[in-house]
Amino acid sequence: MLELLEAAVNIDSGSSHKPGADRMASLMESFLRDAGLATQRHPLADHGDCVSATLAGRAGAPHVLLLGHMDTVFPVGTAQRRPFRIDGDMAYGPGVADMKAGLVMHAFVARALVELAPEAAPIRVLFTGDEEVASPSSRQITIEKARGARAVFNAEPGRPSGNVVTGRKGAFFIDFEVKGVAAHAGVAPEKGASAIEALARKVVELHELNDRSLGLSANVGTVRGGMTVNTVADHAQAQLDVRYPGNVDHQELREKILRIICRESVCNTHAHVTHEGIFLPLVASEAGQRLLAKYQESAKKLDMKVDGEFTGGSADSGLTASVGAPTLCATGPVGGDVHTDREWLRVDSIVPRAQALALTILDL
Repeated sequence: MLELLEAAVNIDSGSSHKPGADRMASLMESFLRDAGLATQRHPLADHGDCVSATLAGRAGAPHVLLLGHMDTVFPVGTAQRRPFRIDGDMAYGPGVADMKAGLVMHAFVARALVELAPEAAPIRVLFTGDEEVASPSSRQITIEKARGARAVFNAEPGRPSGNVVTGRKGAFFIDFEVKGVAAHAGVAPEKGASAIEALARKVVELHELNDRSLGLSANVGTVRGGMTVNTVADHAQAQLDVRYPGNVDHQELREKILRIICRESVCNTHAHVTHEGIFLPLVASEAGQRLLAKYQESAKKLDMKVDGEFTGGSADSGLTASVGAPTLCATGPVGGDVHTDREWLRVDSIVPRAQALALTILDL
């Protein structure tokens, strides 16, 4: 397990780095094929290829989907600067918890089922390459693999508490730009229309969407624009992150966001969206609770106590739940400080979490 994990972590597979993401796909595809599963490569033009695999299992039974993503948030060169390492019971490296350890866990559980329980429920494995950017290329593949599933296990990192996730917020990732009119800021400012001023007004309005009572958050995380200090800016750009729980009407919320972005905030300026990514929320359900109960029973046999948690983070588990598949998220090995250079993984959690997953599958 650790050998495969080291190989995976030491590949730069950022969402925007297709060559590296494809190397990750080749690594996982090779392992799954050698493990005796029927594998398929799903070529994608703009992001890392997807890899799927199947184990026929028990005839006529609904399948179990083992889901994960191979992409990370880190730029090219990160793996070389801080490669995989183990210090005591902890492992470190880019994507070690989010979620390369989860991929390794799923791959080894699938291999164990091939070797020891080929008559268990049919298994489908799907590893994608663009989840960190809201799955623009793999979304439909994930949805199709989830349709009709008896259960979906998404191996995002287990919570630092050891818990799994039964509910997640949805999210909008929206990039937008504002166009204005350039002018000399000292000689003829009246001839200009500041894109930066328009952007600033929009940022204030967008941040007013924050509502803790609804669990709704809005954050403009990056801004840039202008040319020089003495020029009225004719361009500006920003990136917006909005998180919402499942009880919020996301279509109505999206329309409100777009109205703020697109209306004229300063005379002679105009704005438009340049990119939009959408995560669906993972909404708690009775079927999900029953799946959690089965997982808890399996964990108890291993002297593990596991509860379900809600988190503001988003994931592909929202996609699988949206088509009615009972979904449990964060079933991967325990880790934390993801998306930072402090990201860590509890090495001693890999095997027990794999065992809990395997026992749950055998009970389905």
